[in-house]
Parts: sequence; C-alpha cells; structure tokens
Amino acid sequence: MMDVQEVAKKYGEYQVKMRRYFHENPELSEKEFNTSKVVKEELDKIGVPWVPCGLKTGVLATIKGKKPGKTILLRGDMDALSVTEDTGLAFTSKNPGVMHACGHDCHISMMLTAAHILNDMKDELCGTVKMAFQPAEEVATGAPSMVEQGALDGVDGCFAMHVWFDVDAGHISCDAGPRMGGANKFVINITGKGGHAAEPQECVDAAVVQAAVVNNLQTVVSRHFSPMDPVVLTIGEVSAGERWNVVPEKARLAGTTRYFKKEINTELPKVIDKIAQDTAAAFGAKAETENIVLCPPVINDEHMAQVVREASRKVIGEDAPVSRPGTMGGEDFAFFMDKVPGAVALLGIRNEACGAVYAQHSCHYTVDENALLGGAMLYAQTALDFNAGK
Repeated sequence: MMDVQEVAKKYGEYQVKMRRYFHENPELSEKEFNTSKVVKEELDKIGVPWVPCGLKTGVLATIKGKKPGKTILLRGDMDALSVTEDTGLAFTSKNPGVMHACGHDCHISMMLTAAHILNDMKDELCGTVKMAFQPAEEVATGAPSMVEQGALDGVDGCFAMHVWFDVDAGHISCDAGPRMGGANKFVINITGKGGHAAEPQECVDAAVVQAAVVNNLQTVVSRHFSPMDPVVLTIGEVSAGERWNVVPEKARLAGTTRYFKKEINTELPKVIDKIAQDTAAAFGAKAETENIVLCPPVINDEHMAQVVREASRKVIGEDAPVSRPGTMGGEDFAFFMDKVPGAVALLGIRNEACGAVYAQHSCHYTVDENALLGGAMLYAQTALDFNAGK
C-alpha cells in the first residue's frame, strides 16, 4: 500500500522549482494568463484532465480514484500583488511592481505537487478530487466566479491552505469556527459648498465635514456593537481639495470593515451611512455612502478541521497542529465554504534562520521552502482521508 510521505519524496525538488518559477513570474489579479498556461501544461504532462473555470484564467482539474468515495475540492490561488519586491532573492520577481508578497506562488506549487502525489496514488484514492487553481483572490472575484461556473457541482467538502508568517514552519493552524474575517469596502462622498479660503463663512467646508465623519466613525465599533464580538473599521483613504486657498466643495474617504458574525454585516453599512449622513447634515453638507461586500467570513467546519489536523499529524508531524487566534484578513475561499462544509488551514512558513519573518504583503516577504512539501502532502492526505469518510 502506498504512503503519501513515500510518494512525496520524489517531488521535493519539483515543489521548489515550481515555487521559484511562479515567484519570478508573478501576475496581478484577473491577469494570470501565463500562470494559468503553465498550470495547464504541468497537468497535461501527467495526464490530469482540466477545464477552464473561473474568470478568464481559472483552471479546474479532476483526479478520479479507483475506489468509491466522496468528492473534495482543493483550492490554490494564483494572483500576486502590486508590490515592488525587496528580498534580494536569486529568483526575485521579473515583473517590476508585481510580487508574490502573499505566498500564492507557494499555493500553486503545492497544488501541482499534490496533483502529482494524488495521481500516483489513484489506486488508493476513494472518490474524486477537484483541484481549483483560482484567479483573483486578492480582489475577491475569483472564488465566486468558480462557484458560478460549477466548480462545486457534486462536491461534498472543500479545503484550502494559506502559508502564514505567524506560524512556525513545521506546524499548521486549523481550528474549528471563525478563522478569517468577512471583508467589506465602504466609500463616502461628501458634498459641501466651495469658495474662497478667505471667506469661509460663505462656504460649507467639505474637508471639515470629512474630519468630523472620520472622528464619528470611530464610535461604530466601540458604541454600536458588543465588545464580545470582534469588529474592525479602518479608514485608509482620505482626500479633499485641489488648492491651498480654496475651500473644497467635495471630499472622499474610503475604508474597510471586518467581522466574524454575518449578522453584524447586516448592520454595519446602515450604521456607517447614518453617521455619515447625520454628521454631514449638521454642517449643512450631504454625504453619500457605498458599501461593497468583498467576501464573507471564513468559518471552519468542525469535521473538516478535524480531518485536516489529523492529516497533518500523519504527514508533517505529531505536534504539527497548533492553535492560533483568528485573523481579520479576508479570504474569498469563504464563497466555497458558504456552499459546502470546508476549512482553511494556515501553513507555517516562519523561520528566522532563513529570514522568513515578514508579514503577508510585505516587500520583504519570503518563506521557509522546506515547509512547502509538507503543505503539498497535507493537501493530498486531507483528500485521501476525507473522501474515504474518515
């Protein structure tokens, strides 16, 4: 009987080679054309069938086992970020201003390595494994597109990983319950009355209104929601005015909200809109708000999380599972998990010895590559165990 660790031994170099290729050749969200092409070529080499699925670049591969069983979907996202790399690595990004600063290069290579492992183990595999090479996670359009195009047809459960800077290499975090925050973007446009800076009494200063709105929005978390329910409101963009001696007529601010409970998200836009409108009205101005739902929260299914933890003990080490607090970082894999039971695991890649200590999205971000084969094995072992009904 074949063993995942035994099969994986011959793919260690392949894992690193592919990770470095994708790191050198990053592509932005919804533009992963070369990445998608290479993924398809690699699948073709081992005879794993695939179909286009998800926007213009998504790929859905299928591996069918020789034994009856369930169907699981594994996900690896492919997009990079608008970040100028400053790592000094020999395989630094060749695309100026674009970098795999969130580790998606690791996800693609781990998925391809897992495809090799599972393809070699088809005789041991129960049921079917769908492998979603997903575009556009960073802008949260890839997962809903794959779902709309049928990626979850016939699927019983789903699993994704994210390499994570705050978990030590050789460990994973996959607790049940809330793990990653739901994410919204909001925009507030303020309209006052412009005029000469020397005659402010004739104007309604949109910049002053904006400042008051920013201040008043700080009460959303502290006064509108229970301190027992984590909520984040951050304003990241503030703009007003075009000239130093002109009272601005218009101002704009934009930010994000994060939350774990879905019912909180029903109230957040209403509270933000009311505060913005009422504050603006007090100054004789108007405020219009727009709320954009980016992705729901990631809530790990208890059974799937348990399957993943047990699988990690088999292929990474008995002490592999560790508990970590959830994060308010968003993850559009939640769109898959809204439809079928699923889990997201944080795969540790932190190792001070090789400089892998920087947070996701940092221009210095790097990983302990020695941890990545463990991630590929975890994809494979989770699929084997879940499909067999363990």
